[in-house]
Amino acid sequence: MKPLVIFLCCLVQIFLVAGQLFLKRAMSTPKIGWKWFFLGIGNFTLWFFIWLGVLSGNELSQVFPFEGLNAALIAIAATFMLKERMTTKGWIGIALITLGIMLVSQS
Repeated sequence: MKPLVIFLCCLVQIFLVAGQLFLKRAMSTPKIGWKWFFLGIGNFTLWFFIWLGVLSGNELSQVFPFEGLNAALIAIAATFMLKERMTTKGWIGIALITLGIMLVSQS
């Protein structure tokens, strides 16, 4: 896989995670935080169009394992940015998911 494709696959995961965090922030108050809501929608829009570009020029079996990273990235980001707590079992699960993604992407 070309370095640009790997970079774009990582970039779309960043947009996806940021979108999730912004939407969570928008919906965490009794009144919707519209600034956070639109930031979330904007990040999801960027994710969508970059992901379409990645899919159009690459094999799905090569790039899709990167989608599995978002579970780990969201959990890590939520821990540090939203101050959410993860149990030890949760961290073990994330480690296993990451290991599985690495194994699938190397095949």
